[in-house]
Amino acid sequence: MNVQRRILAVLAATQIVGALGIGAGLTIGTLLVKDITHSAGWAGMATVVQVIGAASVTVPLAKLATRFGRRPALTTGWFIAAVGAFICIKAAVANSLPIVLIGLCLFGAAVATNLQSRFAAVDRAEPALVGRSLALVVWSSTIGAVVGPNLVGPGATVAHRIGVPALAGPMLFSGAGFLLAAVLTFCLLRPEPLAESLGRTVVRSSMRTALPHVRGPVALAIYAIATAHAIMVAVMALTPVHMQDHGAALRIVGITISVHIAGMFAFSPIVGLISDKIGPLRTILAGQALLIAAVATAGTSGHSEVQITLGLGLLGVGWSTSVIAGAALVAQSTYGDVRPLVQGISDLSMHLAGACGGLLAGIVVATLGYGILNAAAGALAVPLIAAVATALRRPKVAEPAH
Repeated sequence: MNVQRRILAVLAATQIVGALGIGAGLTIGTLLVKDITHSAGWAGMATVVQVIGAASVTVPLAKLATRFGRRPALTTGWFIAAVGAFICIKAAVANSLPIVLIGLCLFGAAVATNLQSRFAAVDRAEPALVGRSLALVVWSSTIGAVVGPNLVGPGATVAHRIGVPALAGPMLFSGAGFLLAAVLTFCLLRPEPLAESLGRTVVRSSMRTALPHVRGPVALAIYAIATAHAIMVAVMALTPVHMQDHGAALRIVGITISVHIAGMFAFSPIVGLISDKIGPLRTILAGQALLIAAVATAGTSGHSEVQITLGLGLLGVGWSTSVIAGAALVAQSTYGDVRPLVQGISDLSMHLAGACGGLLAGIVVATLGYGILNAAAGALAVPLIAAVATALRRPKVAEPAH
């Protein structure tokens, strides 16, 4: 097995177990906060603090990768997330909002680590295979991410046996998954992907070094990623609460989130291939069109569990299409030891946009309703579509050479 294939295999394995933990937590975090506060408005804070947690570790992990390599950076991220999952269990037992918010904040490190893993996949990739290498690692998340939300029932059973609240049960699976991902990364991710891609030992750098590179196609790619993530987080965060308020069983909520997460990851290889073939910008346009179709479907679903599940599935596919193409464009447009830092800026922007989307989602749903939330989310895509369409009129400037 050559070096690149080994790296991809290890990253794929860690994504499976890590994504299982993320999938379990995404479903439970919102419901756990709502259970403690008895408020749909506060429920949106679960996603907000997770995104804030992801944002707060994104740049430090990127700096750690630049100085020491991907392996210690990814190991650290998974371990922080495991600590957060176990704190959430403690919070459920204590019925404490401050403790659960701290736990969910640390839990967010899993999302940041999951995202940085996809960049590790392209450190040694051939330029013409960047999209496909990145997408393969994203796709590997499918198994764990789809299974994770459906651990609500088994988690409740385990929780009952060990004497903790039912909603804390899935967090046990999350913590175990994150710990296993940390161990696999630390023990098996050799040789160091980033050091090999640079052809020398990674060096110390700073975010100031990276900022001048955030322009042109890189800036547009970051804008696309942030917009897609804001739309996805805003709608996804409050969907479990909306469904529960309309009488949907936890099992149905879990299935809906599973379909959504399957949409986020399952079609990644196809998206990567399309991005490599037609270019990232055209692929971003397709992703934004899917996001608009998704919010139109979910926002008009009413009491229809089938329609809202379809809408969440489209939401996942639209997110995947936009984010994979955007990440490929960032990777293709940056080089050397500055690349991890620019990627860190990209992920930071993505998380901050998601935090804003999740924060506003709770307020909008509590005051104006779920339908208005979807309409507002869809409106975010319009300026981006205009910007990408304008860039495509200057293909030599907008699209990097393969």
